[in-house]
Amino acid sequence: MLRTHTCGELTKEHVGKEVVLCGWVAVRRDHGKLIFLDVRDRWGLTQVTIIPRDLGEDYQKAKEIRSEFVLRVSGIVNPRPAGTVNANLPTGEIEVLAKKIEILNPSLTPPFEVKDELDVTEDMRMKYRYLDLRRPGMLRNFTLRHRMYQVIRPFLNAQGFIECETPILTKSTPEGARDYLVPSRLNPGEFYALPQSPQLFKQILMVSGIERYYQIAKCFRDEDLRADRQPEFTQLDLEMSFITEEDIYALFEKMMYAIFKDMKGVELKIPFERMTYADAVARYKSDKPDMRKEWNTEFAFLWIVDFPMFKWNEEEKRWDSEHHPFTNVHPDDIALLDSAPDKARSRSYDLVLNGTEIGSGSIRIHDQRLQQKIFKLIGISDEEAQKRFGFLLEAFQYGAPPHGGFAFGIDRLLTLIAGLDSIREVIAFPKNAKAACPLTSAPSEVDPRQLAEVGISIRRK
Repeated sequence: MLRTHTCGELTKEHVGKEVVLCGWVAVRRDHGKLIFLDVRDRWGLTQVTIIPRDLGEDYQKAKEIRSEFVLRVSGIVNPRPAGTVNANLPTGEIEVLAKKIEILNPSLTPPFEVKDELDVTEDMRMKYRYLDLRRPGMLRNFTLRHRMYQVIRPFLNAQGFIECETPILTKSTPEGARDYLVPSRLNPGEFYALPQSPQLFKQILMVSGIERYYQIAKCFRDEDLRADRQPEFTQLDLEMSFITEEDIYALFEKMMYAIFKDMKGVELKIPFERMTYADAVARYKSDKPDMRKEWNTEFAFLWIVDFPMFKWNEEEKRWDSEHHPFTNVHPDDIALLDSAPDKARSRSYDLVLNGTEIGSGSIRIHDQRLQQKIFKLIGISDEEAQKRFGFLLEAFQYGAPPHGGFAFGIDRLLTLIAGLDSIREVIAFPKNAKAACPLTSAPSEVDPRQLAEVGISIRRK
């Protein structure tokens, strides 16, 4: 081990002990011959005091140290002199009197100071993301993310769920947003798609008898970006067999209760309120109303239910699915599919928090004939349905159980919990507003030989 302690754990109880710390120089202060270094690691910050007589030959080396140098410091824990205690730090009552200093790696002068209060552009932060992530506030965001996962997994495991991974390279079945396409070298002229969601695979897992599936899943959508959208994002994806909407509501209410109690110390009031889509639009002119003021609450959860089954596509003069084409119809409205599809309600539901939709789901269609009927209503012919979704329709012929599910955006929920303005603050390496990565310069051109291998030529605009 290169170190005996972290930079966040030393207290008065360690006074007199010889310790070894490793970390980055957050701040350097010269007071005549005395040099003070604030050394930072993931766990916190400790003041290191350099006295010439204690350091000997290493003193000249210490004078070269600058911000963000990586150090290994050996020394003795000492109580801070009277009047110099920093009550804002867990380590604020002590300092380490350096006996030996090793420069593990020097650093160039950073383009911005590594501290929470910054006045630089977001693209600058993203270009030097490895420096940006050293800031305590950013580190807290990702500790928060890790903590959420530690709540979710045990909660679902205890409810009988199985964590199961679904493919990243899959079939293109566009459902609204554009797919990211990946050419296949071994199958010239053919393409994989990166999944917009694990929707079809999780339904097939229900046909497979898994009954309760979940996954913290990466999803990809080639769409215009906003503060709450990214081309790749993370969602908790979940599916259950032999259930109704009430089972989904109860499960997610208990999960949100567990998340907020652990992460915020807040005990949510459950069950959550419900509102039909028609009422929400009529009263609030929105299908995701923010109810905080009306209910006088830090967090307003609301289920929006009974969405329309279809919406009219004026451009193509046909019906589109309001959510997606695998959503079941309200049992009281099945007859309306033939007579008045615009009045048919779906068995779908959104979960809204403070005016932001954080997740959505539905009871799915599990009957092949009804699925084909819905496809026809939205203009997908039998031939096209077989081409795009034949594997799902075939699976439905082998005993598909009634099933439904839900997915919520991990990034969106974390942003709300942390009180931030953008999901980019809780994603380690996000894309900017142009869907580009300033750190790696992706997307970028590729070698013509790579294109030739997959049979692609570029047509310049």
